[in-house]
This record gives sequence, C-alpha cells and structure tokens, in this order.
Amino acid sequence: MTNRTYEPLTADNAAVILVDHQVGLMTGVRDYSTGELKHNVVALAKAAKALNLPIVITTTARNSMWGPTFPELVEALPGIEIIDRSSVNAYDDERVAKAIAATGRKKLIFAGISLEVCAAFPAMTAVARGLDAYVAVDASGTFSETKRQAGLLRMQQAGVILSDYATMMVEILKDNGRPEAGAVYAALDMPWATLVGQIASAYSK
Repeated sequence: MTNRTYEPLTADNAAVILVDHQVGLMTGVRDYSTGELKHNVVALAKAAKALNLPIVITTTARNSMWGPTFPELVEALPGIEIIDRSSVNAYDDERVAKAIAATGRKKLIFAGISLEVCAAFPAMTAVARGLDAYVAVDASGTFSETKRQAGLLRMQQAGVILSDYATMMVEILKDNGRPEAGAVYAALDMPWATLVGQIASAYSK
C-alpha cells in the first residue's frame, strides 16, 4: 500500500550531505556536462547555506585516486571541513556517520559522484537506520546511462526519495516572504524570480 503521508522538508529537519564531488570523478561523468553538474552542485550548496542547513562534505582517496573536491564547491562553502575516507560507502566511515548524527536532522539530502554508489549507498543506509533519505539527482552524476537507471531503480526500491536540488531547496524555503528568499533564488540561479518580485513591488506602490 502506498504511504500517502507527506512530511515536508524544512529548515529544522533537513541536512545536506555532499559525497565525492571530486575532480577525478567529475571527468568520468557522462549524464551531465561538467559545467551543468558543477552549476547544480554549487547551487545546492549555496542555497543550503542560505537556509542555514547543516552541511557535511566528504571525499574518498583524494590524495591517491580521485583528487580534491572541485574548487568552485570549496569556494562556495568556506570553512567547512571536508572529511576524506577510504570506505566506498560514506556512512561506513565513523567520522562521517558522527558528523551526520551531529546534525540532529532526520531528513538527509544526498548528492554525489557517482549517483549509484556515492549518493545511493549512504542514502540507502540512512533509510535502513530509520531516517528519511533524499537524493538530488541533478546534483549527482555517473558514468553511463545504465548506471544511472540502475541506481535510480535501486534507490526507489530501497525507499529513497528522488528529486531535483532546486525543488527541495524551495520546499525548505516554504514562504517567498522569508528574508532568505532572495539569497535562495540567487543561489539557484533564478534571477527572474528577483526581477518579477521587483516589478510586483513597484506596481504595488
């Protein structure tokens, strides 16, 4: 039976987990262009920061295999420690698991390269631990269409909620009257939202 209850993402119940957005892995991505994927991940990070969401970032084998986090993401999140690990599943690293638990949030938004491993494995682990797991599909990337489709199917079967990054950030924003709205829409690269708001404001005077 389909569960028809809906408990929205909010600024009080959600956290963002960014897994392995590394230079070496980025070069193998085939379902998005490098520019589009970088844009989406950075937009997610900036919107999450504007909404004051806890953010956890991790890499795997950055000094031996996959290289550093791409610089645009590092620049978007200054001062946030990037946890490097060796485990394939980020949740298997005790430091990552502790950092996620320390957020105190029960709804976790994952994005990673690759989609079917770096995003999927910790998201499925979160579900198994009784948390709600979401994956921002368009802030994740992978190496073939087969991997993409298989990963999406496996996550759905495991109870992971799939969405796009902008929809989840707007869901958390909830009210366009909030003072954070301008920063969120700017992060999402939606300048027309600001423009329309300015026009509406001008006509209301």
